[in-house]
Amino acid sequence: MTLHIYQAQLLHYLTEENLATRAKHDHLDTDDLTNVSLTNAERPSITVVDKNVTLLPVVAGVKVYPEYIADGALVIDDATGRVVDYGSCTSIMSRYGNGNASNQAGKEPVQIYDHKHKLIMPGFIDTHVHYPQIDMIAAFGEQLLDWLNNYTFVTEANFGDPKVAHDTSKFFLNQLLANGTTSALVFSTSHPQSVEAFFTESTRINTRMITGNVLMDQNAPEHLCVPTEKGIRDTQNIVDKWHERGRQHVAITPRFAITSTPKQLQMTGELYRSYDSVYLQTHLAENLDEIAFVRELYPNHKGYLDVYHDMGLLGRRTTLAHGIYLETPEYEVLRDTGTQIAHCPTSNLFLGSGLFDLSKTLSYTGVSIATDVGAGTSLSMLTTLSEAYKVQQLQNNPLSAHQGLYQITLGNAQSLLLDDKIGNFMPNKEADFVVIDMGGTDLMERRMTQTKSFDEQLFVLMMLGDDRVIEETIIAGVSRYKKVAA
Repeated sequence: MTLHIYQAQLLHYLTEENLATRAKHDHLDTDDLTNVSLTNAERPSITVVDKNVTLLPVVAGVKVYPEYIADGALVIDDATGRVVDYGSCTSIMSRYGNGNASNQAGKEPVQIYDHKHKLIMPGFIDTHVHYPQIDMIAAFGEQLLDWLNNYTFVTEANFGDPKVAHDTSKFFLNQLLANGTTSALVFSTSHPQSVEAFFTESTRINTRMITGNVLMDQNAPEHLCVPTEKGIRDTQNIVDKWHERGRQHVAITPRFAITSTPKQLQMTGELYRSYDSVYLQTHLAENLDEIAFVRELYPNHKGYLDVYHDMGLLGRRTTLAHGIYLETPEYEVLRDTGTQIAHCPTSNLFLGSGLFDLSKTLSYTGVSIATDVGAGTSLSMLTTLSEAYKVQQLQNNPLSAHQGLYQITLGNAQSLLLDDKIGNFMPNKEADFVVIDMGGTDLMERRMTQTKSFDEQLFVLMMLGDDRVIEETIIAGVSRYKKVAA
């Protein structure tokens, strides 16, 4: 075993429970960690947990705070791929930093990486993205239903070919890494081959990923529809082979109510209830024409969400993408069932779908943030936050950098019930993290010189950052992406 120590500025988000564990580990009172504000013009040299920052939590009642260490160090065990410790560089180096002197009694060999002028954060998590649609991103001129028919279904038809599925999976996952994304909740296609290829490639690079075969048996091209019972059997086979194999998870994946018969949705609900840890993902209330079509198909239900509720598709492991057009009783159902919403701002703007109310939805249930490529226009979670800010600004509800960065790391992990494994730097969590160059473009470098606080720098990162600021992406302690020097 070799310990890898990454010296850098560190930023992540802690729950109050994490904070208590952290203080106990360092033999401190929690007040010792919270007596300096992150808004100070001069960066403090000690650990700062800023309780003055107000964050809307993804999990109701769970308080969350930013922790920033200007001169920090992160310790990784290469044998397990997990976090050993983190803290100020001085304390970490005195505890672990024995150079390469592996012959020193009782000490492990150490490899040190100097990123002192960079920022290290937990890896970004994307909670709604379609990997096959990477080949039709930025397709012009349609709203949701026409866009599906004219572009999406045409592209997805190619994924019955295992080579297409494999090549696209490899390209897509490499693109995620180049954007600092280390985990994702992903749509494949209705072809089992598309899932097989994705999980095979994800296993090769050891990313924690979630996907499943898309269930469709109506209102889509015949060659993409799969008979009801066969689609369910395909999902069962995928669960048996892949669910919780290594870092892979399966999501039962009906595309949406329009492309599923009542029988398929009913069988989907029965399958979902038969498992304790399998996920479910689909779409909800993205577009007004979509909602009207659902009403035509399901006239005996109270609304779109009621279709899913009646069929048994809601629950704490369910993520519904979009949820723009909801009534108060529907928000209450989301709250009562624990069902999560994935907010997809670039997609909502690109397709002209509407403006999502983040704070209102968070007041009822958990909300994650997602790219939704290929209706979304970027795999960068930073670019996605920039668009999320604009969507909220149009509703007089500005999104802070801390809220956004919390959501795409620990918050998205909480939404997916993976926060025991990923999302921050707590010891024994999996070492998925990203090295960020805050001056990754000439414009950003110049703009950063005009900032007066670290909070202001984070806002610049959120608004101007993209794949160009990602210096390196580490998966379970192994470097899987490094930016090529110009």
